[in-house]
Amino acid sequence: MTTMSDAAPETRSFEADVSKLLHLMVHSVYSDKDVFLRELVSNAADACEKLRYEAVAKPELLGDDPRARITVTFDPDQRQLTVEDNGIGMSADEMTEALGTIARSGTKAFMDQFAAGKDREGSQLIGQFGVGFYSAFMVADKVDVTSRRAGSEEAAAWSSDGLGTYTIREAEPETAPARGTRVLLHLKEDAADYAQRFSVERKIKAQSGHVPVPIFLREKPDAEPDQIADGAALWTRSKSEISEEEYTDFYRTNAGQFDAPALTLHYRAEGTHEYNVLAFVPKTKPFDLFDPERTGRMKLYVRRVFITGEAQILPRYLRFVRGLVDSQDLPLNVSREMIQESPVLAAIQKGVTNRLLSEFDKLAQTDEERYLKIWESFGAVLKEGLYEDYARRETLLGLTRFKSTAGNDWRTLKDYAAGLKENQTAIYYAVGTDLDRLASSPQLEGFRARGVEVLLLTDQVDSFWASSGVDFEGKPFKSVTQGLSDLSLIPLPDGEQTAAETSREVASFIDFVKEALGDAVSDVRASERLTESAVCLVAPDAGMDRQLERLLANAGQLAQSSKPVLEINPRHDLVTRLSALADSDKDLREDAAHLLFDEARVADGELPVDPRAFSARLGRILLRGIAG
Repeated sequence: MTTMSDAAPETRSFEADVSKLLHLMVHSVYSDKDVFLRELVSNAADACEKLRYEAVAKPELLGDDPRARITVTFDPDQRQLTVEDNGIGMSADEMTEALGTIARSGTKAFMDQFAAGKDREGSQLIGQFGVGFYSAFMVADKVDVTSRRAGSEEAAAWSSDGLGTYTIREAEPETAPARGTRVLLHLKEDAADYAQRFSVERKIKAQSGHVPVPIFLREKPDAEPDQIADGAALWTRSKSEISEEEYTDFYRTNAGQFDAPALTLHYRAEGTHEYNVLAFVPKTKPFDLFDPERTGRMKLYVRRVFITGEAQILPRYLRFVRGLVDSQDLPLNVSREMIQESPVLAAIQKGVTNRLLSEFDKLAQTDEERYLKIWESFGAVLKEGLYEDYARRETLLGLTRFKSTAGNDWRTLKDYAAGLKENQTAIYYAVGTDLDRLASSPQLEGFRARGVEVLLLTDQVDSFWASSGVDFEGKPFKSVTQGLSDLSLIPLPDGEQTAAETSREVASFIDFVKEALGDAVSDVRASERLTESAVCLVAPDAGMDRQLERLLANAGQLAQSSKPVLEINPRHDLVTRLSALADSDKDLREDAAHLLFDEARVADGELPVDPRAFSARLGRILLRGIAG
């Protein structure tokens, strides 16, 4: 019978995505190869934190070695660097899962972004997509990983040159760590400096000096290790003792980011519940920000013991915030699933969310420029809270910033309210996908003529929250493409006259157009909102905003779209001339009716209903014009 100890190493191929990723890592040149150090130390710290959590229920896992540590060993003679921890460790199956596959939705996006040449620096992408272990192949032509899971007698060894395959086998007990994982890098010739303490010590202190696990360095394999970081939890220290550089280093290590935080929130809550909070708002927008499966990135600790990175500490619309909460009140022996149902966590969720929104408001009041940078990156996500979080809607409305017809600057709703016109009863908005196109929409003409400001909303989420019954200071939000406008109540500027009533000829032509278009529209009527264009499309009086309807239809969530209303400008020269045509020109008038409808569709970002018929009608009109 063959035992595991007698089994030969098994060679396996990486999954396809890993092979492509390793090819990028091995054959690409980054400006900052030091990123691999942060990744390996961070992985080691995570392993130690996971052991601390499991040891709460099973203290025997710690054995006679209760103190967590990370040890970095240099071997300049062999051109090797080792990063070892005494954390939770991995079994052979866990090593295959962790090192042979990447179960992350961001992997393909990482490779697509790199292949497109959008970030040749590389380090930023590595942090955003969580593929950092493989960055070791930037400096090593071979990586050996030996690991023994806490509480197990068996150990496993994994090895790869990063060229498409890896081997995995049972490790000899005497060569494996008593517990935890050892990562041995066989360094490339041009990376030999990483085997020298003087070259690496400062980088480790700068990048990872604040991980919650002590770090030791061993100058040579047979040398005594000495401690360079004490593993003190940064979040337990007073803010006055911590420099901005220390916060940034911790943020980069803890959050796996490579930028600097745009906002840092650090405080201790005392009272009914006690907990420490250290949260960061990134400067860089992650590529998976709108991934439906993306959850929050706040870690939960209980008395410095890492519990989970998946607790919903913040609402989904704050999922871009990174950091942690360390509670003094939650029990250590409760399951991760039960923690989510805890009233203590509910109180923490409420407190942290309110404090974070308060910090946003304070920043907006004291440093508008800094706040706007955050808004430009994450405003589209914050606005999700306007329909998800009714209790904080007023606060969130105060944080929103808008582009509008009032100019190029960002506008607040207070700015908008200060400019309300006489008899204006609503906050008007237009929704689209392109700001310039939206600003030139024909539906805005009547509002512009009266000096009425219109908010220009270009985020996909805008169609949902703006139509969800939101109001500001008693004024509801109303789409300029939805139903009848109430512009007649708002006077024109001094000296301008209100338009005369629609003439009998134009009214008759409008009736003709309605008959000619038939079921293609729900109505055809004279427009109050048009001053320059001949026609535009709007939603029926009881219908939803047209952009929202498009979104729902494209998502397959709308069985049938409503028929639009065609509004005709009764004062437009084209309309008056068409209205004056004799009844004997019925064919021309009918072609004109369909062309007007198609013109309105094109102005609204749609195609003509029937492109071939549109082309034929246009040809007939042009031919008649040329013939005189």
